[in-house]
Amino acid sequence: MALTAAPQPPDVASREGGALLALAGDWTLSASRRLEEQAQNLVALGAGRGFVTFDLSGVSRLDTAGAWLINRARQSLAKENVGVAMAHVRPEHDILLDEAAWRDFRPPPVPRQPAVIVLLSDLGRSVVESLREFYRGVSFLGEFVAAMAYVAVHPRRFRFTALVAHIELIGLRSAPIIILINLLVGGIVAQQGIFQLLRFGASSYTVSLIGILVLRELGVLLTSIMIAGRSGSAITAEIGSMKMREEIDALRVMGLSPLEVLIGPRILALVLSLPILTFIADMSALFGGMLVSWSYGGISPTAFASLLKEAIAFHTFMVGIIKAPFMALVIGVIASMDGLATQGSAESLGRQVTASVVKSIFMVIVLDGLFAIFFAGVDY
Repeated sequence: MALTAAPQPPDVASREGGALLALAGDWTLSASRRLEEQAQNLVALGAGRGFVTFDLSGVSRLDTAGAWLINRARQSLAKENVGVAMAHVRPEHDILLDEAAWRDFRPPPVPRQPAVIVLLSDLGRSVVESLREFYRGVSFLGEFVAAMAYVAVHPRRFRFTALVAHIELIGLRSAPIIILINLLVGGIVAQQGIFQLLRFGASSYTVSLIGILVLRELGVLLTSIMIAGRSGSAITAEIGSMKMREEIDALRVMGLSPLEVLIGPRILALVLSLPILTFIADMSALFGGMLVSWSYGGISPTAFASLLKEAIAFHTFMVGIIKAPFMALVIGVIASMDGLATQGSAESLGRQVTASVVKSIFMVIVLDGLFAIFFAGVDY
């Protein structure tokens, strides 16, 4: 590739005071660094002149890389108030120069606004988006209930095998981690309770603390959070990947409802599994509390059981069990809805899985607070 500079014809030079830059050789990507150097030479040779003409008659080959660099040189000279013209351009080269036009990509100026207005705007936008998300959730819940009512009227459409498989995945395979976490949490609560109440000589009240706190709140709350992180994210990822591969569209084409085939068994499995897991979590936390009370506070298992029987009633146990199906329903609806909202990219899938877990945990805590207010209002 060669670049030569030659004076313009006298009449042109006398009128414009410019120069003719003759390009030769192959202006292709294979030239690599040499191509970049020659493009910079164009700018250097044309700088300070009133008008420059690029003569492309000697260019034997031109690709998009060369066309882009020639266009960049034209733009650089134009910024220095140098007029640029093209001469002897082949038709095929002219197409490349038009298609590979160099542009200075600068973001549009953003008008500066007071920080208070920006903060209020972001807050309002978040509130509106939350209301829209709540509306979509209620709408999706209505569609799910309608689909399950239709399946109840036509029981042959119900996929019992899928339900059992999901109960195994969600319930049985989650049991070990649920047992371990609640065992540790029960022991931690017992240790802290004994340590604090021992100052007042009331370490025996640790049993009441563990029993009421675990059965009413901690057991179901920790289990729901774990299921939201483990099974809720899995449901979103499964449905989202099906959406990306257009398998859900294929189901609709075959006349099958995704709510009946995919979502119904998963949500029902959550609703059936979470109360059982909550019971397992309650027993594990109480057992962990009993072990720590025995080793740390000197409360024997017999005394622990006796004090626990006096501290709690059947309704104390039922509070957590009643909450569990509703929390499972919330987790299933959010996970399924976010899975169906996945677009056609891996980034979208990751974003929806993250949003599903965050929203599920948030709604579980909100629902637990609403139930606490409700049970306090009805004195249960």
